[in-house]
Amino acid sequence: MLRNFSKRVPGDGNTAATSVAYQLTETSFIYPITPATTMGELVDAWIAQGRKNIWGNKVNMAMMQSEGGAAAAVHGATAVGALCATFTASQGALLMIPDMYKIVGEMCPAVFHIAARCIATSALSIYNDHGDIYACRATGMPILFSNGVQEAHDLAAVAHLTSIHTGLPFIHTFDGFRTSHEINTYEELDNETLWPLIDQKALAAFRARSLNPEHPSERGTICGPEYVWQMHEKLRKPYQALPAEVEKMMKALGDKTGRYYKPYQYAGPRDPENVIIMMGSGCDPVEEFITEHPEYKTGLIKVYLYRPFSVEMFNAAIASSVKRVCVLDKVVDP
Repeated sequence: MLRNFSKRVPGDGNTAATSVAYQLTETSFIYPITPATTMGELVDAWIAQGRKNIWGNKVNMAMMQSEGGAAAAVHGATAVGALCATFTASQGALLMIPDMYKIVGEMCPAVFHIAARCIATSALSIYNDHGDIYACRATGMPILFSNGVQEAHDLAAVAHLTSIHTGLPFIHTFDGFRTSHEINTYEELDNETLWPLIDQKALAAFRARSLNPEHPSERGTICGPEYVWQMHEKLRKPYQALPAEVEKMMKALGDKTGRYYKPYQYAGPRDPENVIIMMGSGCDPVEEFITEHPEYKTGLIKVYLYRPFSVEMFNAAIASSVKRVCVLDKVVDP
């Protein structure tokens, strides 16, 4: 297996994700919310330090007055041809949902990095579950889930690079605190590794279809009922093709770094009788246990691509010897 002997650096999940987001972003709009606040603060600090992105420019950043404003600004920036990212969590993600629908419908290649956290109901907690991510499902936003610090770094790159290649938006998410604030080390992706993975033709096509007074266009109009379903069907094709594009980008990144991922990655014995399905930071201790105890004949499927969910890829990851399936879900519905 190839190894990328790039610089290994200390940091938490927020830092790991943001460092790639900074390299592959031109502008960012933020509003602070625990536990994602650090990501916006890092972008602000790196701009002040003169850090450059992969195109040799400092990222343009503005802090808005609400999460809804940040999402609306992301929508506007991508509409005029800028690569854009934002960072949020919990109720902040809920306030961005109205604009997520527009961003998905207009195929704007923006990336939302979300440090997953439970939504306040009868009481507020800054820890716990994936309720905010599940609330975003209906928008149609593609969702990539990282399980640890290194994965937060690598899959942030997959999200941004696939977004550029396909012209589609992404949510890249990881567990709040358990990953966002976990101090670890990770192999940093440098510009020499990332640059060949940027689809320059797709990026040029994105710029060409952006709003520009030199070639005016109209979008976001009101339409009659006879056109609504046609528009929905038109969106299905690129989003249904997305799992294959994510898989290709994961392989391309793996060829560069030696760290290979699959949208639904199996770990465990070759002939498991039991399989556990998980998503998030809980995957690491489960994988460690089943590796140390092969006598239980239990495997693990780590779900990286949560939306759009590929049933074909998922089924292919389950061995024919499996008799029992256990899904461990980090949410409790009311």
